[in-house]
Amino acid sequence: MRPAFWLLASLALLGTGSGCAGCGQCALGALQGPINDPSNRALRRDILAKGIDKFCQEMTRHNAPLQLQPDAPAIGRFFPKSCVQQTLQNGDLYVQFQGVGYAWTNISKKVTFTMNGTVTYDADFLMDGCTAYAYFKTHEVKGADFQSIVIEQPVANFINQLTPMGNQFGSQLVNAQLQQGFTVILDSNQQADFGIGMIERGKRPVHPFEQHGGDRITYENTRADVHVNERDFVGPIVIEDNNRAIYVQARLDGTPAVDVLFMNQQEADYMLDQFIRQGPVTPLPAPNALGSDVIQAGVPYNGMRKVPPGTYYVVFDNSALAGQVAPVVNLLSDPAATISYAVQIGDAP
Repeated sequence: MRPAFWLLASLALLGTGSGCAGCGQCALGALQGPINDPSNRALRRDILAKGIDKFCQEMTRHNAPLQLQPDAPAIGRFFPKSCVQQTLQNGDLYVQFQGVGYAWTNISKKVTFTMNGTVTYDADFLMDGCTAYAYFKTHEVKGADFQSIVIEQPVANFINQLTPMGNQFGSQLVNAQLQQGFTVILDSNQQADFGIGMIERGKRPVHPFEQHGGDRITYENTRADVHVNERDFVGPIVIEDNNRAIYVQARLDGTPAVDVLFMNQQEADYMLDQFIRQGPVTPLPAPNALGSDVIQAGVPYNGMRKVPPGTYYVVFDNSALAGQVAPVVNLLSDPAATISYAVQIGDAP
């Protein structure tokens, strides 16, 4: 899992009260030597603690793509539904969370699940010039309780009824990824980047699309595998201001075409709940007000939808039950649609 997306946008606290974005952060960068000195760790934690109170708020406003290994395409997602946090006496961040999700493997096909657990993070940050590297090193994982709901592969589902195989696999997957912790990188323009594990100062995570400068906020920039008769839900994407738009860049490999659906929260939440509780994909609950596009293999896709304030999802659909594309079902082969994409929020044209 990529808990990187759970961090507060309020790491921007490093630049607050300065009159311009990032000025306070650059002031810290000018004192990089003393700030980064190991003996000043308590000072760094005091600075970081001023924004950690929004950790849970940001956690429930993002999903966490699930990956079997770093830089591999996502095989599913976890959607946090509730979160409670506490700063412990030693300065560690204690987080208790609960949510739902889905994942796809060759053995099980799609697995949907509920999960709850607790993680304690050892939080710290270092400066690299005007860029802040915030490190959330996992100190302890407790009670990552994984319970499968639907297992699409009949044989795997039968075995899971005899043994807790599916739950054990899911728990091991979740625990292994939680143990890696995450890094948040905040540049002087208050643009945040995220990566699993501890990323060395001066380096950046690998993304399919390079995004530098500009006034758009990147929600996700990664890759995902979407198999035939499956969907992938990118969201919730919260739009707080007027005259804003959701921008999507994408490239497709592995299959000829897939649909990309722009959906409001009510429609997408209903479809996601059906997807998790019942398993098979279902038709759209109503005509899609924001519409859809087709992403074709070998053709760069650039899409945009102007939206009023609210919550939205971008859904990649590899089925015949939504959009225009009707993929060919092959019982002997199930090639995934590998979608490299960047979802951003910016000013509407």
